Amino acid sequence: MADETTLQAAAYTAQGTARDKVALPEALFDGTVNMPVMHQAVKAYLANQRQGNAATKIRKYVIGGNQKPWRQKGTGRARQGSTRAPQWVGGGTVFGPIPRSYAQYVPRQVRALARKSAFNARAREDAIIVIDRFDYDAPKTSRLKALIDRLDLADHKVLILTDGVKPNVFLSGRNLPTAHVMPYADVSTYHLLWSDVVLVEAGALGQMLAPVAETAAEPRAKKAKPASKDEALVKAEAKRARKQAPKAKAPAAKAVPTKKAAPKAAKKPAAKKTATKKPSATKKKGK
Repeated sequence: MADETTLQAAAYTAQGTARDKVALPEALFDGTVNMPVMHQAVKAYLANQRQGNAATKIRKYVIGGNQKPWRQKGTGRARQGSTRAPQWVGGGTVFGPIPRSYAQYVPRQVRALARKSAFNARAREDAIIVIDRFDYDAPKTSRLKALIDRLDLADHKVLILTDGVKPNVFLSGRNLPTAHVMPYADVSTYHLLWSDVVLVEAGALGQMLAPVAETAAEPRAKKAKPASKDEALVKAEAKRARKQAPKAKAPAAKAVPTKKAAPKAAKKPAAKKTATKKPSATKKKGK
């Protein structure tokens, strides 16, 4: 499918100053979006990244097992010829993976159509931004990060396409986890669909933009943190300060003399009662 209207993209300077919108070249941005072709190109790209190193040993590569474990008959056990057989622990693997290539070939014209469809899909979403020129004398990550922050793209995956190989721009974006810098000629369908926003240098699209005066970036208001988190931080800091403060030793209390209690009188041992025997009746009669 194609649209008769020419697609346009927002334009900025390398420092983030807004410019007039730029008409995208009709040769590439004609509105064509072919989903099956993009799927085929991305699937082939991911398959070509596989190394295919998985391997297992079949029985002829297992060490040992040349000798028959026991004689053929008379033991009562099943006959066995080698401990390298797959039913043995440590034996060979049957139908295991072997090193192979997962490469898929996609014709050049199909790759070009998929790349064109990915560019058109991003242009329809207004996710293509034209930068007049990336002219970095030395690698500077803060400079590229300031551009991304000024365009309010800090929370997006940003693909930066330069006009040719520019090592200083690549080194500037290498430390940014959500940014990827590469030459415009090397971009693939996968990279375009991976990104949320595409920053393209004007020279890569065959356009030369006249320089404009730079304007200072407006200070961005910081988001206020919830009160509950602030209170928790204050409490945590106060608790930490109390722990780190040296503990003052309390003065030793003076011993107060106390009156000694009078010793208790020792208890006298109780006298044992002696039982007196009564005279028996027979003795009384004898008397």
